[in-house]
Amino acid sequence: MSRRPSLTVLAAASVLVAVVLVALIGNVFTPFATTDQDLLNRLARPAFLGGPAEYPLGTDRIGRDMVARLVDGLRMSLSVALAGTLIGAVFGTLVGFVAAHFRGLVEEGLMMLVDLQASLPFILIALTLLAFFGNSLTLFILLIGLFGWETYARLARGVVLSATSQPYAKAIVALGAHPVRLYLRHVLPNVASALIVQLTLTFPQIILLETSLSFLGLGIQPPLTSLGQILDDGRDYLSTAWWISVWPGTLIFVITLSMSILGDALRDRLDPMLKQRTT
Repeated sequence: MSRRPSLTVLAAASVLVAVVLVALIGNVFTPFATTDQDLLNRLARPAFLGGPAEYPLGTDRIGRDMVARLVDGLRMSLSVALAGTLIGAVFGTLVGFVAAHFRGLVEEGLMMLVDLQASLPFILIALTLLAFFGNSLTLFILLIGLFGWETYARLARGVVLSATSQPYAKAIVALGAHPVRLYLRHVLPNVASALIVQLTLTFPQIILLETSLSFLGLGIQPPLTSLGQILDDGRDYLSTAWWISVWPGTLIFVITLSMSILGDALRDRLDPMLKQRTT
């Protein structure tokens, strides 16, 4: 008998659904574009603090509506984080499958590459590459995608080795099935739950990485907008216009917390090892 999700998990899932909906259709309800400027109302307070009614969350240093900025920044941050997470997951999983299949020198070489990636601080790698090659959205997404791929590689290699040692896999091989068919149709469905759990746990880290690099000026560049970039715009106005940084910072906190709660809940439900401990 399956347990019902707790109120905390339901709240986290509801928050994430609301965040995605705002990112997708939020611009429909915002009367201003992200680039619209109202210099007469620059650094205007939020409406609930006595500011203009047309700016519910206030304006930034050049009079841009914070609601419109947050919607666009949220969409960009989520898109970059999702793309980076999927790139890292696919690449790392493929490396893990290749290592588990070929074994021998191929496995040792790939695992050495995994250990090398894990031993280097990724933020320094990112800062170096972005400073050396310059920045573009494509390069930034590819770089974000390199974060955490070694975790997927280790996980995939381990679960594939475990799955291929099972009697059903040996029987399929004995019947002459091609390795690609074995992995895609029989092994991958059995290890997908572990990979999905890891994806939900990595996503909040990618969000924080993207916003950190954008905050440092090495991530999303104008005229594009991200939550980290908005956070950076407000750091010089914390004492006079705190809302410029507080709103994106709050969004980042809520998203990462909700995703972490949901990831932990999925791990508890899908991880076979945890199921065995609780039964």
